[in-house]
Amino acid sequence: METMQQTGSAAAGSTNGEAKSSPTSATQPVLGPWLRAQALNLGRHTVALRDFQRNEFGTGAEAPTEGHILAVNQLLTRLRLGLVKRARLMNRLVRSVLAGSRQDLLTSIVTHKHLSHAWVQRIERIWDFYLELFGQRQSSFGSWLLGADRIALDCYQVAYLGIGHQKSVPAPPPFCHMRTGFAPATYKRGIRLKRLGRELNPFPLVQLPYHRLVNPWTLGAILHELSHNLQSDLGLSRALPLAIGRRLLRAGLGMDVAKVWVRWNRETFADLSALLLGGPAVVASLMDVVGRAPQITLFFSPDARHPTPYLRVLISVELLRRMGFREEAEKFGHAWRTLYPNPQNGNFPPKLLRTASKAIALVVDAVCYQPFKDLGDKSLAQVCRFGQKEQRMIEEAARRLAKGTDPGIVPARFMIGAARFALDNRLASPEVIKNNFYAELARR
Repeated sequence: METMQQTGSAAAGSTNGEAKSSPTSATQPVLGPWLRAQALNLGRHTVALRDFQRNEFGTGAEAPTEGHILAVNQLLTRLRLGLVKRARLMNRLVRSVLAGSRQDLLTSIVTHKHLSHAWVQRIERIWDFYLELFGQRQSSFGSWLLGADRIALDCYQVAYLGIGHQKSVPAPPPFCHMRTGFAPATYKRGIRLKRLGRELNPFPLVQLPYHRLVNPWTLGAILHELSHNLQSDLGLSRALPLAIGRRLLRAGLGMDVAKVWVRWNRETFADLSALLLGGPAVVASLMDVVGRAPQITLFFSPDARHPTPYLRVLISVELLRRMGFREEAEKFGHAWRTLYPNPQNGNFPPKLLRTASKAIALVVDAVCYQPFKDLGDKSLAQVCRFGQKEQRMIEEAARRLAKGTDPGIVPARFMIGAARFALDNRLASPEVIKNNFYAELARR
């Protein structure tokens, strides 16, 4: 980089016999200085798109980890290679023209400048994306995002400790960031992202709306979005839809119904996995998302990847029942059907609605209670164990959280349920719950 920059500076410093005396705007030449500036600018652009340093985003626990910085810098280094070559070629072209030997190269220079500028813009968009992403950790929201990171890491740890055989440990861990908007989102490791110029995403990104972070009892979304990443990293992307399709076809529900449920496999897995990771409070968090006007909640789209909102809650209610929370399942189911008493008012295909109860039970069993080879011949419910004992831990943590005392050794992911339990039972004001929630996660 330094050699290239020095070369660019040398090109910029050449006078080629022009302007022997003090120049004015009337005597100053145009073409030569302009050509030199193009070589200089491109060299400086290349150097400016530098690697990131961890300490420039703070020194606290909320700062990006060394692993995250390294992964991004490796991506930038690879992208800069082409730009370095272009900057060196621009220097050679400009020097040839200024030496008076290759005036025919002017068209080549402007064409090369145009193409190189497009290359700069492409890398700059990626550089800017990570600058904003990492820069959020220096803001007042840094501790909130740190808390979300620790919940995400806990989800990965429980899954990888729970599987029945050794798998290579993925790195770096998930990274959470804030963005305004209605819905959370995730970008999986190793997929090509439009926001990165179709480059491979080096680590899972979890995007959380500001309004969710303000209300941490709604952050069941973290568990849902992380579960999308777990489905991929654990190797279930192909096995899961096959398991769902085969189960429904064997039960005689028909190809048309089976296809719909197979298309819903990723979002269904994320909902069910989130519930196994976080317990009953995740159902309330899901209702926060899908409990909308009837024309939306009861709307069926033949191309949607999410189950129809009305059915999403009923799927989680069925898993809650299978997990041993029968009373809670009954109450959630009753509340949901009270909110939406007439699903026939939606545009469901008649057969889909008629077979929904049977299909839901089969899908929950196929996803959560049947072994998968990629889980070491364990079921998802065995990998992510959650029962009455875990729920009592959450409730005890909720009481301590409300009082501002140490909630103890509860896993980070249980803090979402603790915040929800404290809110629903009015154990403290919402602001106290929020502040204590983030303070506890930041302390760890």
